[in-house]
Amino acid sequence: MKKRTSPVSKLYMGLIFIFLYAPIIVMMVFSFNSSVSTYQMDGLSLYWWKEMFKNNAAMTAVKNTVILAIATTVVSTMLGVMAAVGLFQTKNKLYKKAMQNATNIPLMNPEIVTGISMMLLFVFAGTLVHKTEVLGFTTLLIAHVTFCLPYVILNVIPKLRQFDMNVYEAAVDLGCRPRRAFFKVVLPEIMSGIITGAVMSFTLSLDDFIISYFTNGPSFQTLPIYIFSLTKKRVKPDMFALSTLMFVIILILLVLMNVAQSKADKEGEKKYA
Repeated sequence: MKKRTSPVSKLYMGLIFIFLYAPIIVMMVFSFNSSVSTYQMDGLSLYWWKEMFKNNAAMTAVKNTVILAIATTVVSTMLGVMAAVGLFQTKNKLYKKAMQNATNIPLMNPEIVTGISMMLLFVFAGTLVHKTEVLGFTTLLIAHVTFCLPYVILNVIPKLRQFDMNVYEAAVDLGCRPRRAFFKVVLPEIMSGIITGAVMSFTLSLDDFIISYFTNGPSFQTLPIYIFSLTKKRVKPDMFALSTLMFVIILILLVLMNVAQSKADKEGEKKYA
């Protein structure tokens, strides 16, 4: 017997969703405003969307953000898969438990603590090699990989636990080299977890602000930092358009990730039923 949801619970959930998404909806609507006003709607127009694409600084920030997100996704996915396989095959339970706990630290640690600590680390490393301008793309990439890596590991390990390792051992016994057996037998079975972790890494890197704020340099500026710099003066609706575009892209990626994950879970249930 299904438990019915009370009207009060529905009202409560509705108010929560309104509180969360009403500001975003207002921002999206005002991105189509025909005037420069950010509080009075004077008509619908695509003027500010055109101005957004004419803004060279904004487009450079978008390009930098996408490049950084792609690089973070590639590095995090490769390192995450190797780390997940290594943890899964580790026989020492104490070491395995310690590494799993260490993996969870970037998830539980406040972002501002991670950002400040990594900034101090990079500056200290720069003083050792007598380099003043150490912050830039490289430091941003290291910082983003640091907090994206656990998401890849935590998405791949459950898929490895669901996989029947007897199939891998049978492939090796039949003459297949271990590396080739991994790519031909294991990798296709854990691909859904890899894709989920990669999409999460791309999404998290795309909209990160706090850690990027402390680890970026003047030579490389991401979109969230660029938008934050505009809050020191009057914000025009072209930034509303830019933020709307960013929100829509992240929303599409999250929907695709959830659809792919749901499809993979259903296929796994059918396979092991």
